[in-house]
Parts: sequence; structure tokens; C-alpha cells
Amino acid sequence: MSDFNQDMGFDEAGVALVDGEVETGHLVIQRYLKLLDSSPGVYRMLDARGEVLYVGKARNLKNRVSNYARPTGHSARIGRMISATAQMMFLTTETETEALLLEQNLIKQLKPRYNVLLRDDKSFPNIYVSTDHDYPMAVKHRGAKKGHGQYFGPFASAGAVNRTLHHLQRVFLLRNCTDSMFESRTRPCLQYQIKRCSGPCVGRISQEEYRATVNDAISFLKGKTTGIQEALAKQMTAAAEAMEYEKAAAIRDRIHALTQVQTVQGVNPAGVSEADIIGMHTDSGQACIQVFFIRANQNWGNRAYYPRTGSGAEPQEILESFIAQFYGNKFPPKMILLSHEIENLDLLQDALSTQRDNKVEILIPQRGEKRALVEAAERNAREALAMKLSETATQAKLLEGLAKAFDLPKTPQRIEIYDNSHISGTNAVGGMVVAGPEGWMKSAYRKFNIKDETLTPGDDFGMMKEVLTRRFARLVKEDPERKSDNWPDLLLIDGGAGQVSAVQEIMEQMGVEDIPMIGVAKGEDRDRGKEEFYRPGQRPFALPYRDPVLYFIQRLRDEAHRWAIGAHRQKRAKAVGATPLDDVPGIGPLRKRMLLQHFGSAKAVSRAGLADLKAVEGISDTMAETIYGFFHTDT
Repeated sequence: MSDFNQDMGFDEAGVALVDGEVETGHLVIQRYLKLLDSSPGVYRMLDARGEVLYVGKARNLKNRVSNYARPTGHSARIGRMISATAQMMFLTTETETEALLLEQNLIKQLKPRYNVLLRDDKSFPNIYVSTDHDYPMAVKHRGAKKGHGQYFGPFASAGAVNRTLHHLQRVFLLRNCTDSMFESRTRPCLQYQIKRCSGPCVGRISQEEYRATVNDAISFLKGKTTGIQEALAKQMTAAAEAMEYEKAAAIRDRIHALTQVQTVQGVNPAGVSEADIIGMHTDSGQACIQVFFIRANQNWGNRAYYPRTGSGAEPQEILESFIAQFYGNKFPPKMILLSHEIENLDLLQDALSTQRDNKVEILIPQRGEKRALVEAAERNAREALAMKLSETATQAKLLEGLAKAFDLPKTPQRIEIYDNSHISGTNAVGGMVVAGPEGWMKSAYRKFNIKDETLTPGDDFGMMKEVLTRRFARLVKEDPERKSDNWPDLLLIDGGAGQVSAVQEIMEQMGVEDIPMIGVAKGEDRDRGKEEFYRPGQRPFALPYRDPVLYFIQRLRDEAHRWAIGAHRQKRAKAVGATPLDDVPGIGPLRKRMLLQHFGSAKAVSRAGLADLKAVEGISDTMAETIYGFFHTDT
């Protein structure tokens, strides 16, 4: 390969050279055509520094790359990308589907500038009904489906799940307590008192009756609501005829609650039993994609996504890339309805069908109920994007005002805000939150467990030093040339002159003194609006009471405070629940729970004999010997 590079005018790294200078543009791409055949595969376009500009797939690599080798006829976005290209890399695949999957994996890993990127890729919650228990519970579940029971979902958000669970409790009176709590109850809980549970834990309902309500709830989650209403109506009539008026009134309330459920769900398509409705709207170089989840002919919520549009990609490319990345770690439904045409519809359809192990249809409906569903998704996308653009414009003004108020060299694009939280020095945690032109950058939030045992309890200066040292030591190591967007333009520190001095000392040691920093200290009487601001080498000052920049800084500080307190509470709760079992090699949460349920306490586990440990379900002979050896090292 190196000989070929020299003959073709490439250096050892594959970068095109002209008289020793790096060459870029379509002429560089033309040289690669001699390397390629008609195989499917994935190509990468890199700039002179070796950064990946774009990752693409191709059914025919030679044909696709030849399009980039033309000097004219490109959109402004593609033209900029071609002009910056100094090198290309290729990977051939057996099939086009493999190329599609490889392309999306590389996009997620490399995050190229000109690719569309889905920035929110969280999993979706489900409802789990533990049908293997005598008295099944219905609870929210997120993650791997390992329990013995039935799962219903996905729901668009935790809020959508909670609303549905609330309705299940009102209509079917199902329990939501854990099995251990269920076993330990001796009298009805508050859920029973407010008519959200039938009280199976204390025998207020027979197992047969409770199982019947569970079956009704499962039927409801499967969309079979008509039969449930008819059955409840018959039960209400029978109870009234038997002069069991309290029972009849309770059933009447359940029927009313069920009717309300069907009303508030809004979109309940009769002809679409299972589908994802995907509508998109673009404006001002940004895009919003709304996804509605239809399961069992019911609307299980919707969510808005704002993918990075790859420096101005066309709507078809945005939607196609979104779909490929969205279903990369999600089980696709049997039907997907789209608002826009996409280029490789057949390829996506084949890939998703393989993933589902069953046929997946991707349709762009033109009329009827399906078209109405897509139009509803498009309308929501348009309204959500308008709101997003409005918020972004407001955020931009606030950032400009912040730069002006504090004489910053430029408008900050990334602000990092730091705070600590502890109680008398115990369970100390540092928190970092990040804000930018589009608001909170929650994927960049970080927590720092304070590790320095030499610190005096409650030493806020020392804690802040440790947090900033760890943050910037890693940043300097990973990106010394500051090529990434992970470097902040401004640091906000919760504290006054002492904290600012401590941070300045750390920044000087790291060699990054050029990043502006501001200390935010509570002013006179610790009142909001009287904050004082500290900067290295300058006198403290305050902003006018009604200045929007002041409110903006207060929100930044309060978010850092909330984040740090939350991290501290999590650490404190974990410490409260800690036992000696946590230090035993190979003991995770599941085995820990089994041991505690079997013996009752960690002390009892430590005193147990080897034979008793081996008798615990889920504990192997080897693990029993490990546990016994851990607590009996002196014997």
C-alpha cells in the first residue's frame, strides 16, 4: 500500500501531497477511484488533520465516490465537505444491509461534522406485569427484560408510563408494591385507602378475583377495552339488582375511569394496531422529529427529537439517518409511517425486518387515517421546532449579554458550572453542569466523588481544587490541542474570592490560564438578586437587580446546586444501605438480596456455616466457599 501511495502522490498516512503540501478537494477523491470496484461498503472522508468529516454507505462504492470526484454540481454543504477532504478510507461489506449497520455504528462512534447525528438515544420504559406471582404487580420497567411476566411498551416517556399505571390502578386496582413489601404488610396501605389498590396483601380480595382483574388489565394493555367495559357494566347491574350498592358504585367509578382513559389518550386509531408515526419539520437549518408510539390501537405517548443536521443536510437524508440510528438499539414495530420520502427505503425495511425477525413495513401514506396520523406528527414537530427556535434565540441573547457584562473575549458556547455538596464533609461530591446555545447539555454533566482523604472535613476550597484538577488533567491529556468542543469558554464557580483563587491556582498549574472564570457568591443577607461576582485580579461587583443576565446566572448556579445535591443524596443513600456483603468478591445486588432474604441480615450471613450458605438459592458451592472464606479468614 505504501508503494501505491507514493506512486499516486500520497504520503505514508494516505494524505495527498502536491510538492510536499497537503492537497484537498475533488482531485484527491479522483485518485481513489482506481482503488475501488462495485462492492457495497462504507467510506470515510477526512480532512488534512485526520479528523473524519463524513461517513457514508454505498451500494456501489466506485459509483458513489465518483459523484464526489466531479468539480461542480454539488450542494453548498457537499461542496464544503469535498473541498476540505484530504484523505478517504474504505471498508467493503458483503451486503448493503451490513454497510448500513456499519455506517451507523461509525457515525455514533466518530460523530463526523457533516453527518446527521441523533443526540438523544435513551431506552424507553415499559410496563411490567409479574404474572408468575399469585398476586401480580404492575410497575414501570426500563432495561433488560429478565423478569418472568409480560412487558407492554415501549412508552414515549416515564410520564406516559406513569399516567397509564395511574389509570390501571384506578380501573383495575392493581398493586404496585414490591414482593418483599407485599409479604410484610399486616394492614392495608394508603393505596388501598384512596381506592388505588384492592388490598390483596391483607386478603381484602380473593386470589381468583384479583387474577380476573389482572387479566382485564392485560386485555386493556392489548387494546381490548370494549369487552372490559361490557363485563364491568354487567357486574354493576348484577350488584345493583342484589342491592350491593357500594359494590355497584365502585364498579361505576371504574367504568368512568376507563372512559376517561380512552378520552385523554387522544389519538386512538382504529385501523393501526402497532406502529411508530414519524413526522419531521425543518426550519433555519434545524430539524425536529416527532415519534408517536401506537400500540394495541392506543397512543402510548410521543417524544420530540432534535438531531444534529450535519451542516445543512436535506430532509430525506435527515429522516433516513434518524431512522437507522433510532432503531439501532430498539425493537422496531411491524409498521413505521413517515412524513417524507427517503432514498433507501427498501434497504432500511430489510434491515429492520431482519432485526425484528419479522416483516417491517415502512410507508409514506397519502390519504386516510394513516395520513391523518402522520399529519398530526408533522404538526407537533412544527410547533415544537418553533418553540425550540424561540428558546434558542433567547438563549443566544443571554449569552451575548453575559459576554458583555463580564467583558469576555467572545460569546461563550460552552459554560461549565461547578458546585460541591456534603454534610460536615461526609459523602462529599462535586458536580459539573454544562450550558450552551441550545440550553442545558445534560449528556455532558459529571459527578465527582471527592477522594482526597487528607482534606479537612468541609474544606470547600480543597474539594473544588480536586474537582477542577481531575476535570482539566483529563481534558489536557485527551485533547491537548483543543480540537474538540469539550473545552469550556467560561467557568462559573459557586463561591467567592477563596474559591476563585483556588481554581485560578489549579488552572495555572494545568497551563490553561486563558479560560475566563467567575465566582458567584451570595450577597448581603444571602438574598437572591444581591449576588456578588468575583474575577481574578478584579474587584467584586454586582449586576442590576432586574438584569436578565443576573436571572440567567442564577439559573445556571441553581442547576449546578441541584445536580450536586442529587449526587450527594445518592451517595448518602448508598452508604446507608451498605453492608459488609458489598466487599465480598463476586457479590452483586442480586446475590446480596438473596442472602439477606435467606438469613435476614448481613451479620447472620457472616456467622453462617458453609453448608447453610450452599443451601441459598442462586449461591453456588464455589461462591459459598468465597463468602465463608471472606468472613472466616482467621480460622
